[in-house]
Amino acid sequence: MNKTNILGLSRDSLKTFLEKFGEPAYRGDQVFKWIQKRGVKSFDEMTDISLALRKRLFEEAELCALDMITSIKAADETEKLAFRTRDGLVIESVLIPDNSGSRLTLCVSSQAGCRMNCTFCRTAKIGFHRNLTVAEILDQAILASKAAKKGNGSGTEGNTKRITNLVFMGMGEPLANLERLIEAIRILMDDQGLNFSSRRITVSTCGLVPAMDVLGRAVSIKPAVSLNAATNEVRDMLMPINRRYPLAELIDACRKYPLARRDRITFEYVLIDGINDSVTDARELVRLLSDVKAKVNLIPFNEFKGSGFRRPPREKVEAFQKVLLDKGLAAMLRSSRGDDISAACGQLAGEIGSYSLYQE
Repeated sequence: MNKTNILGLSRDSLKTFLEKFGEPAYRGDQVFKWIQKRGVKSFDEMTDISLALRKRLFEEAELCALDMITSIKAADETEKLAFRTRDGLVIESVLIPDNSGSRLTLCVSSQAGCRMNCTFCRTAKIGFHRNLTVAEILDQAILASKAAKKGNGSGTEGNTKRITNLVFMGMGEPLANLERLIEAIRILMDDQGLNFSSRRITVSTCGLVPAMDVLGRAVSIKPAVSLNAATNEVRDMLMPINRRYPLAELIDACRKYPLARRDRITFEYVLIDGINDSVTDARELVRLLSDVKAKVNLIPFNEFKGSGFRRPPREKVEAFQKVLLDKGLAAMLRSSRGDDISAACGQLAGEIGSYSLYQE
C-alpha cells in the first residue's frame, strides 16, 4: 500500500487527511506542530496523541524526505549542509550567520541541479535532475533548524541558534518549481510551524517572467532578480533565459510586481572581470533601473575550477559601485561567505568532500 507522505502537507490538508480516521480538527494542529515545528521523524515521538492514532499513522502515512549526511564549516562560520534524497540525489543548503550574531540565514535549494545554464554558475555544470518535492524543500529548513539549535549548525555560543531568514537562492531556479515553492512557503509561514515572517523570506529568480506575476499574487515575500547584465547582448551570453524573456520584458514585470509601499526589488549583479564590470556597464544599469523600485546587491564573481571567468580587482568593483551610488541607486557590496568550502553564491554543485550529486 502506498503511504501518504504527510511531511509535505499543509495544516488544512493534514486535517482533511485525519478526518478519514474520524479525528477532530485539533488533531491536525497537533500532528502538524510535531512535524513542522518540532521536526520529529517518528510517530512514536508524538506523545500527546493516542497510541491508536499513532499506529494508524504508521500504517497509512510516512514522514520522509531527506537525510542529513554531512556538513562542513567555513572559516567565517558559514556552514554547508548536504542532504540525500530517497532516490539518491545529494542537494545542499547553506547556513549563513551575520557578523553581529543576530541573524542566521538559510539558503534553500528548490531543485536538484538546474536547467537555466547560466555560464557563471557552478550548479549549471551538473545539469538538471528534477524538481524537489514540497517535503524536500521543507525538510531542509526543518533539519537545518534542529542542527542550529543543537549547536551543530552555525549558531555559536552568544549568537542566535534560530534561523531568522530564508533565501531561496540555493541549487535550482525556484520559479521553475513554482507550485511546490508556493505551497512550501505557505507552510513555512504557518504560525503552528516554523512561523517565518513573509518579510524574512526572499525568493530569487533568473527571470521567468510569467511565473513572477503568479508568485507575487500568491504569496507576499521579498523578490530578488538575478540580473548580472544591463544589455541584452551581455545577458544573452551569461544567462540563456534572456533570449526567451529579454530585459525589456523582465524589467516591465519588475515594475508591475506587487510590492508593499516601502519595499524594493533586490537586483543581484555578479561582477565578472572584463564582462560586465566597466563604468559604462554601471551607467547602463542605472539607466535600466531608473523607473523601478530597486536596490542592487553587487557580488564579485566567486571563482571555481573550469569557469573561465575571473573576479574583478577591488578597485573596479568600487568604481562600479560609486557610479550607482552617485546616481542615487542603492547599491550594497556583498562579501563572499563560505567561498573556501564552495558555499558562496553560484558555487553549489552537490559536492562536499567525497559526496557528489548521485550517491550509489
